Amino acid sequence: MVEWLKNSVFYQIYPQSFKDTNSDGIGDLKGITEKLDYVKNMGFTAIWINPCFKSPFFDAGYDVEDFYSVAPRYGTNDDMKNLFEEAHKRGLHIILDLVAGHTSIECKWFKESMKPEKNKYSGRYIWSDYVHHDMKGIHNINGAIKGYSTRNGAFAVNYYFCQPALNYGFWDLTEPWQMSIDSPDAISTREEILNIMRFWLKMGCDGFRVDMANSLVKNDREHLGTIKIWQEMLGIIRKEFPNAAFLSEWGEPDLSLEAGFDMDFLLPVGSSHYIDLFHSETPFFSHNACGTIREFLAKYMENRDKVKNSGKEGIISLSSDCHDTKRFSRKLDEAEIKLAFAFIMSMPSVPYVYYGDEIGMKYLEDIKSVEGGYERTGSRSPMQWNDEANAGFSNAAPDDLYIMQDPDRNRPTVEKQIADEASILNELKRQISIRKSNPELQELSEITIVSDTYPLCYLRGSKEDGILVIINPSDAEYEIEIGFNIKNYDVIYEFNAPVVVQKNKIKISGCSASYIQIIPNDQINSENEKLGE
Repeated sequence: MVEWLKNSVFYQIYPQSFKDTNSDGIGDLKGITEKLDYVKNMGFTAIWINPCFKSPFFDAGYDVEDFYSVAPRYGTNDDMKNLFEEAHKRGLHIILDLVAGHTSIECKWFKESMKPEKNKYSGRYIWSDYVHHDMKGIHNINGAIKGYSTRNGAFAVNYYFCQPALNYGFWDLTEPWQMSIDSPDAISTREEILNIMRFWLKMGCDGFRVDMANSLVKNDREHLGTIKIWQEMLGIIRKEFPNAAFLSEWGEPDLSLEAGFDMDFLLPVGSSHYIDLFHSETPFFSHNACGTIREFLAKYMENRDKVKNSGKEGIISLSSDCHDTKRFSRKLDEAEIKLAFAFIMSMPSVPYVYYGDEIGMKYLEDIKSVEGGYERTGSRSPMQWNDEANAGFSNAAPDDLYIMQDPDRNRPTVEKQIADEASILNELKRQISIRKSNPELQELSEITIVSDTYPLCYLRGSKEDGILVIINPSDAEYEIEIGFNIKNYDVIYEFNAPVVVQKNKIKISGCSASYIQIIPNDQINSENEKLGE
């Protein structure tokens, strides 16, 4: 695993909605460059940018037309190169979103593949041998489109109709038209993805977050084929770019790390129980104390153990939200959001903060779907910088904005929150600073769960010199036994109310959080000896 990725703190930028510098109502790369100092001053060390390649934008850029060109609405390749350079001047790293599993129907590869005449792209995508063969029941194929071209076959799609699946082969071959992962066409697809990576890494990109990384090989229920080809591709590219980082949208850390990725994204779906934290009808981080974090922690620790036992060095990520989820402000109030961040910034994971979550931006309910967002559109509204027109996002007419802005006059802004010491922004900034200053709170430090209910309590590091984290979203006051005595300590972070430590018991007020640094006895004795001198 590359060194810079360890203990990093990521900021996710949805480029369409971050900052518009040419008044067309859509965010752009120059806007991101303009705000790099803001990202740096918050304490973030790295940025993940959602897809910004040329696209017809049926699915917000996750339908790529040309992997080698920045979408004109965002700027140019030179703008991207300048963004990399300016980020590096500030000690920031940037990873791009790589959609490796499919393209747009507008991609030139697909247009050639549709032709009935055999050509170099005929096998770049997954086509059946007959137009009415629709591929039902094939693992990792979301559907098939027929009658779209003069080619006598149906093509597989990964998500929407406009996202034809690239051909990486099939693990279990059940039809004559299916190709193996070692077929010439499947190998050609892998070589093209490697060339795409090389292109942007040479320009200054620091790595990639790979969309749907577990979906490449079809009929591959155990992911054996997908793991095999990622091992091959990442093995090749790492030799050429040893400092590049590779992050997977997978959701099964033991598998993604075996495949060669540095980090696995914790997905808000499936068995992770991530939804229990912030998004369920009864989220754990709520004042009424009716939620649960037990299943989340059990699965999280299980995955962490799998990573350790695999012998692979890798990281699990933990995010506030992302472009695919509803913002956690939908369920959590300002105090609850601060406690949620106290959790995210003290867990053994690499934290991700979705743009706007640092100021508590709202999820906009029931707004018009934009570019395939549907219910996700409400989490993709323009960033709110100040109280100027369009909240400082753009000088365009309000009706020309990519997505409507939060119409609330009292909407939170960066400018207002910077000026307010008690704001979410400043609380998060403090938490990031404390995390970065204390190795015990970072990814590689051990974690022991002390209490998996209200209040939540866990030990980072050892009971001799670690940090005890105690977070109480509930309005009620609690006293808990922690199982060991604390003789000397320093409260390095607290929110809302002081914590009381009495040997093996801790009393914590309602809706509060504390990080308690345990001071070793030998350190106290050493300091006393110095005073005696």
